[in-house]
Parts: sequence; C-alpha cells; structure tokens
Amino acid sequence: MRSVISVIGKDAVGITAKISAVCANRNVNIVDISQSVLKEDIFVMVMLTEVSDGSSTIPMLKDDFKKISDETGLDIRVIHEDVFNSMHKI
Repeated sequence: MRSVISVIGKDAVGITAKISAVCANRNVNIVDISQSVLKEDIFVMVMLTEVSDGSSTIPMLKDDFKKISDETGLDIRVIHEDVFNSMHKI
C-alpha cells in the first residue's frame, strides 16, 4: 500500500521527526519527501510512503497522526495513493 501524507501548519522544531517517528513505528517506508517553510513560519510537507508487509493501514496512521495534530495544531492528512491520483486527474 502506498499513501500520500501531507502536513501543513506553523513551523516548529521537530515536525519532520515526529511524523517520521510514526512512520518508523508503523513500519512505513518514506519513499519520497518534500518540505519547505513559506513566509517564514508556514511549514508544508508532502511524503509518499509505502507499507509492503500490510502491517499498517491508513486508519492506523490517521489515529497516530491525530494525536500529533491535537498536540501541535498541524493539519495532517493521509490519503491512499490511488485516491490521491484520482483526485488530481485532469
């Protein structure tokens, strides 16, 4: 299963580490990552991830990321790659 994880919010130390830790704990491989800080304080990150052994599901990831979102105020979304691609077809 491949998924797209997006993170948007106020920049702070450790955001990438927190998101990456969830992925590592759930045996989710980060295939590609892009991040930047806009206008000095808006953090934006998009990750393409993959779980090859079926040990993690999108609902599991969403639950883990909800905890981080509640603590930090970040908007964290997880979308299956097929859904993401369908949403962005012209």
